[in-house]
Amino acid sequence: PPNRSRTMENYPAPARALVAQMTEAATAEPLRGVAFQGAPGANSHIAVNEAFADGLPMPCFSFEDAIDAVRDGVVERAMIPIENSLHGRVADMHFLLPESGLSIIGEHFLHIRHCLLGRSGGKIVEAMSHTQALGQCRHWLRAQGIKPIAYPDTAAAAAAVAELGRNDVAAIAPALAGELYGLDMLAEGIADSEDNTTRFVMLARDPLPDFPEGPVMTTFIFEVKNIPAALYKAMGGFATNGVNMTKLESYQRGASFAATEFYADIEGRPDDPRVARALEELTFHTKWVRLLGTYSQARPRTLPGE
Repeated sequence: PPNRSRTMENYPAPARALVAQMTEAATAEPLRGVAFQGAPGANSHIAVNEAFADGLPMPCFSFEDAIDAVRDGVVERAMIPIENSLHGRVADMHFLLPESGLSIIGEHFLHIRHCLLGRSGGKIVEAMSHTQALGQCRHWLRAQGIKPIAYPDTAAAAAAVAELGRNDVAAIAPALAGELYGLDMLAEGIADSEDNTTRFVMLARDPLPDFPEGPVMTTFIFEVKNIPAALYKAMGGFATNGVNMTKLESYQRGASFAATEFYADIEGRPDDPRVARALEELTFHTKWVRLLGTYSQARPRTLPGE
């Protein structure tokens, strides 16, 4: 794929051979290939392994690279994290998805477990990781007297620690990264909160041919008209038709701050009469609406008794 060689040098040396090997395997069998952002051993890599028993994970340096790989037909699917239970929005899917033309075909929830990975036999004084991972382990790090060092990616931090070969510097990354880069597990479950889950979406060039059976989510984006109470009016149809909206996020496109766009998840299929009525009302009160996908729920949204 284009820009593969350009981004290869961005990975630490211990990761490059693995990246090349995984990329070759995935591109040789595109129907099984699943692109993800990060170095081998990243949480996204683990999510691909969990969600696609027969999948061939393909590491990509950026979210854009992973999406381009699907759009350009290099691999069939991508797995992208969109929200985290502790930190909120992850990838800016609001910008990436509409421009790519890809559809959401599924979702997956991954419990995040941070580990301290390095070489045994020394006193760890620095820990490298992504800023979110460092933030989620900050109390533990402070208690251990370990200085946090920001790095673009958790698994790549593990590869960088392996390349350094020092026993006073460690990485905070998934256990899989330690296995791939030959690092020792120095501590596990070191996050300040055990309740740390990331929601991923699975992307493909085409939407699912049929709406799935059972509980489903429908994701869409829209832009409200510049009139008073535009959002209130646009949302009214979901309330009056009893459609459960589980996510609504606003974002600005461009520097004018004049056009407010929204990203939303609802429960139900567009061919359900209640959902159809709500979407029809939404269309009436907005400049445009674009459906991004209808797919099976990986986790129930409505609690028993609600």
